Amino acid sequence: MSASLLRTSVVRYALRASAPKPSTRAGLAGTAFVRGKATLPDLPYDYGALEPAISGKIMELHHDKHHQTYVTSLNNFSEQMAEAKQKEDITAQIALQPMINFHGGGHINHSLFWENLAPTSEGGGEPPTGQLAKAINESYGSLDAMKEKFNAALAGIQGSGWAWLVQDTQTGSISIKTYANQDPVVGQFRPLLGIDAWEHAYYLQYQNRKAEYFKAIWEVVNWKAAEKRLK
Repeated sequence: MSASLLRTSVVRYALRASAPKPSTRAGLAGTAFVRGKATLPDLPYDYGALEPAISGKIMELHHDKHHQTYVTSLNNFSEQMAEAKQKEDITAQIALQPMINFHGGGHINHSLFWENLAPTSEGGGEPPTGQLAKAINESYGSLDAMKEKFNAALAGIQGSGWAWLVQDTQTGSISIKTYANQDPVVGQFRPLLGIDAWEHAYYLQYQNRKAEYFKAIWEVVNWKAAEKRLK
C-alpha cells in the first residue's frame, strides 16, 4: 500500500473510530465526532479496574496522556494537511504524511485496545466462545497455544509496536501479525485483538520484565470485543 493510500486509510479509520456511540459503556464509550476531528474516547471502566494486571496509574497515563497526545497531534497535522492541499503545496503534504500515519495509527490502535480490555468482574479474561474459539482451535490447536505464539510475537518486536490477532478479509482465516510503532491494521486484514508492546504500556509497573506484562494482560482481555469484530 502506498504512503498516500495508507494516510487516507488511517484518517478515514481514525475518524470512523470517533463516531458517536449510543452507550457510554459499550463500544468506544464516549468517543465523539466533533466537526471532523478525532476526540479521546472515554474508558468503559475506571482506571484502577484492571488491577492487579495493569495498574491504575499506568492506565491513567496511557489513556489521558499518551492517547490524548495522539488525538491532539492527529488533529493538528490533519489541519496542516488541509492547508497544504489548499495551497497545493506537495512538499508539505509529503512531509506531513508520516506524522498523520503515526498519530492516526496511535489513535486507532489505542481506541481498539481499550475495548480489548475489561475488568474480571465484567468478563475480562474469560475465554472466547463461538466462531472465534473455533477459529483459534483450528489455527493453533488451543487458546493456550495461541497465547504462547502471541506472546512470542510480542517479545520479538524490535523497539516499539503492537501484536494483533487479525482476520484475513478475503479468506476469513485468522493469524497473528506484528506492526511497528503505531502502524494500524489496514488493507487485507481486520483487527480482532491487539496488545500494546510500547514501554509506556507496562514499564511503570513491570519495568524491564515485559514478559510478565505479556502474561498478565490475558487476565483482563475482553474476548467479547474480539468476537464482535470477527466476520
